[in-house]
Order: sequence, then structure tokens, then C-alpha cells
Amino acid sequence: TYHILRGQNGETAVKRNTLIQKWLQPVYTAWMGVKTHKLRSSLTILGVVIGVGAVISLMSIGRGTQANIVSSVEGLGSNLLFISPGSTTGMGGVRGGMGSASTLSIEDADSITEKVSYVVSVAPVNSSRSQVIAGATNTNSTIYGITPEYQQVLNLEMAEGSFITQYQNERAQKVAVIGSDARDTLFENSDAMGQQLRIGGVIVTVIGVMESKGQSMVGRIDDSIFIPMTTFRQAISATRTSSGSYATSQILISMEDTEHTSTVTSSITSLLRANHRLAGDDEDDFTITSQEDLVATIKEATGSMTLLLGAIAAISLLVGGIGVMNIMLVSVIERTREIGIRKALGAQESDIWIQFLIEAAMLTLSGGVIGIIAGWVISVLMSKFGGMTTLVSVDIIILSISVSVAIGVFFGFYPAWQASRLNPIDALRSE
Repeated sequence: TYHILRGQNGETAVKRNTLIQKWLQPVYTAWMGVKTHKLRSSLTILGVVIGVGAVISLMSIGRGTQANIVSSVEGLGSNLLFISPGSTTGMGGVRGGMGSASTLSIEDADSITEKVSYVVSVAPVNSSRSQVIAGATNTNSTIYGITPEYQQVLNLEMAEGSFITQYQNERAQKVAVIGSDARDTLFENSDAMGQQLRIGGVIVTVIGVMESKGQSMVGRIDDSIFIPMTTFRQAISATRTSSGSYATSQILISMEDTEHTSTVTSSITSLLRANHRLAGDDEDDFTITSQEDLVATIKEATGSMTLLLGAIAAISLLVGGIGVMNIMLVSVIERTREIGIRKALGAQESDIWIQFLIEAAMLTLSGGVIGIIAGWVISVLMSKFGGMTTLVSVDIIILSISVSVAIGVFFGFYPAWQASRLNPIDALRSE
């Protein structure tokens, strides 16, 4: 019984070793082919490295841009609604875009505050570009006419001084709050508090400087100057709606919770349609956008941009794949005699085919790994020294390495098939 079991175990071990050799031998042979022709292999890998590196770096720019913009929007809070003047039909039936008509008024903002439930704060806003003079400094900046609720709606923090109060707004006091970048531009290293600015025909006194907020969906706050809404009408513009009310270019609303978004939106729509005396078949002359809508739109737009950048970079991968095919075809020609000897010694067509296919996959896999490292390094350098926000995510890495291997297999298929089909006698005659 011992000898019988020993014989069975030995036979099993032989079969196992044969199976391992069957799969490892083509890998070893392919590796020797790559190792023997170092220059040729290096040039092949270089094309893949460039392609994968370009995909990683360009897609990281797209992902980083998306993350940066979405972060700026979400930094305002997740419970916001933005109301803008809607499109209206002008002469000749031509429709203007969103914000092209003065259809929102201060009275609309007041009625929303009084009549709509689940609303915390309502902030009407007017804005315009205007010349600003501070001493010998003359610049052009965005001027916002706001109410005290603006700070609460957008979660703005003060670095110095205080924000505009209701008392100052009601009495059209000549005061201003400026962003951090506006302070640096207008006053450089000097203290901005108590300094005077000339905006249009009005001189205002700086009472506060806001902390840096960065780019947001309501504009570049850091570069802007904020004055009371009533002062804005005196210094910049006092536009009125068709009904004679003071117009506002946008109304910002903060809600108690995002769960009430649909309810609040519906209530505001009904209220504004009634205020604007719109008939049942008339289109809304305003547009309500939620924070979630903005984030979804941004992700869709930046996602398309990322795919476009990736598609452009993929051209480099395609060129690299063509390079793999060319090199492998040259390799088949150079090793024709070697192939003939192997087939004469009993190698099957599948053995030759698998060897060359694995060799192509090895080249592109190596190029893919090196390309990922190169792309990651380039992304870090662009983020650190180029002023760009980059983000290398796991799915980009997996996609790049998968595509590089797939390209090696795809473009290596024909050379591998051609090598496996060589006649051993003709191959042995080759010089």
C-alpha cells in the first residue's frame, strides 16, 4: 500500500510540476526576450510611459479642478437656493438668457421672508464692476450691494472689523467691507481699517475685512467690495423693475434643511408668479437653482472635461501601442531562426503565440507602471509649482494600467500570431 500511495503521489507531483512548467516557461522565455534586447525594449516601454503619464497627469487636472470647484460650492453650505431673473421674450420673439431682465425686486425678497416656511435668511444682491480709488491706487473691482443677511447666508467670517448692519443699510451709510485680496491691492501692507474709498461718485469708509473665501458660485469674494444696498443705489445703479420697484440681480436663500428644498422651491415659485402677475400659461420670469443642482451641473461639466482630457492623452497611448506592434514585428523577423529551432524541437504554435503575446504584455505593463509613477510625479509638481489643483484617484490608476496591458495584448496579437504560423523549415533556413 505504501508503494502504491508513493507512486500515486509521485505521479501527482510530476503532473503538477509539468503544469507549472507549462505556464511559467512562456513567461520566462518572454522575459529573456525582453532582457536580451534592452534598447529595443526600452524604446517600446518609453512610448507607453509617455502615454500613461499623459493620461494620469491630464485626468488628475480634470479631477482636481472638479474637486476644487465642488468644494468651493459646498463651502457655502448645503442648504442654499439661488434665485436669478429668468429669460424673457424680447423684440422679434428673441429670448434673453437667465439674468437678462430686471424681474426680481427687493419686495420679492421681503415677501419670501414673510410668507415662505423653512426659510432662515433671505439676501437680495446687486452687483456691478466699477472704478475704485484708494489714495494713489486706482483699480476696477466688483461692487456688491448687499443687506446684513448676506453674511449669514454665505457663512462669511470677518478677519478685521465688522460686517454691514441693518442700521447702516437703512440709513444708506457710506461704509464698505472688503475682501482680503482687495485689501492687498488697494492698501498693500498698510492697515485698511478706517481708510476711505471712492466708488463712483461716493466716498465710503472701510469698516471690515473678510477672511479669504476663494472662488465660489457667487463670484470671487476675496477681490470684491461690499456696501449697503441703499448706498449701492446712490453710488452705482438704482435699476427698477417694470412695476417700479427697486430691482435686484439675485436673491440668495438659506433654508433650515435640505429636506425642505422641494417644498421651499414650490412655495417660492407660486409666490413669485403671483407677485409678478403671471398667468397660468406664462413661463416663469425667474430661475430657482439649488445647491445640489449646482453641484450636479458642475460635476457633469467637469466630468466631460476630464473625459476630453483623457481622450486627448489616450492618443499618446494609441501611438505607443502602434510602436509596440512595430517593435514586435521587427522582433519576429530578427528571431525567425530561433522560432524555427524551437518548433523543430517540438514547440507548438500555441507556445510561440503565448510567448510573444506575454512579451508584448510585459512591455506595456512595465511601461504602465513607470507611466503611473511619472504621471503622479508630474501631477504633484503641477500642484506645487504650477498653481493647479490635481487629484490622482485610484480609478484613474486602475484604468491606465488596464488600458496599457490591453493595448499590449491587442497590438501584440498579430505579431504573435505571425510568429506562431512560421514554417519551421523556412524559419531554419533564415539568416
